[in-house]
Amino acid sequence: MVSFESYERRIAQINATLTKYGIKDIEEAKAICDAKGIDPYKICEETQPIAFENAKWAYVVGAALAIKQGCNTAADVAEVIGVGLQSFCIPGSVADDRKVGIGHGNLAAMLLREETQCFAFLAGHESFAAAEGAIKIAEMANKVRKQPLRVILNGLGKDAAQIISRINGFTYVQTQFDYATGALNIVMEKSYSTGLRSFVKCYGADDVREGVAIMHKEGVDVSITGNSTNPTRFQHPVAGTYKKECVEQGKRYFSVASGGGTGRTLHPDNMAAGPASYGMTDTMGRMHSDAQFAGSSSVPAHVEMMGFLGMGNNPMVGATVAVAVAVAQAITK
Repeated sequence: MVSFESYERRIAQINATLTKYGIKDIEEAKAICDAKGIDPYKICEETQPIAFENAKWAYVVGAALAIKQGCNTAADVAEVIGVGLQSFCIPGSVADDRKVGIGHGNLAAMLLREETQCFAFLAGHESFAAAEGAIKIAEMANKVRKQPLRVILNGLGKDAAQIISRINGFTYVQTQFDYATGALNIVMEKSYSTGLRSFVKCYGADDVREGVAIMHKEGVDVSITGNSTNPTRFQHPVAGTYKKECVEQGKRYFSVASGGGTGRTLHPDNMAAGPASYGMTDTMGRMHSDAQFAGSSSVPAHVEMMGFLGMGNNPMVGATVAVAVAVAQAITK
């Protein structure tokens, strides 16, 4: 029998969603995936090995829904996977209120469509989860795109960026920002592998101004922030400033705030106030984001605590893209 965290609080709406798509239960959803030769459970587990069981089964359900729907493209598959992820949200939770599952499906769909040319994990050098998400996107997204999606990490600290690049096989880009002229100069680029991972560029900024300049240099279309170290002095200010400047230039930019649960991070007003109390990172995310997720960019337990899945938001982006590509390829065989 299938079992996962908070099963009793989730199963009613999961079964309701499955029924709507003509699927009896999770066991049948798994059989549908097996018949197509795909294993969403394993793809999720490979993306973030510490993910909870509920995340793995959510991807099984989402994939089965997409197969049953007969989606034609990976982007369409991603949107339906989001419906499956949403069905795992605990009713009345922060994640349920924000429709985080739907948001994850829509975000992955954007990364699989040609109009999105550059995706940024904005901050996350302090979190290997950004790397986990970037690796899966680099491996999978371009299998179904005509133009390769450019993926970058943009975080605080040049040493941190180089360390992350070296460990994960990314390309480290060292920049130097001219504060007098606003020009961003490339000092060096060094690839730490020759495979797909080398296409992920990893930047380290000294401050917000340099971080914004990096976003402009790469022409970032979509980004997701983290809420780990320095959220109030880097990632949220960079996203907000870049968004303002994109609006002034008439450029489309979709900003996702990955972290922040109500009353959770950086001194909420009143811990007893529940949803009425915003932590500082939650507040900043609401100020610039087009979509706001719930919980940590990296820590499964914190995302689960928001009523969603036990998987970091950043690796979840990679998993959604990877499962969507696998399903699309299986459907079109």
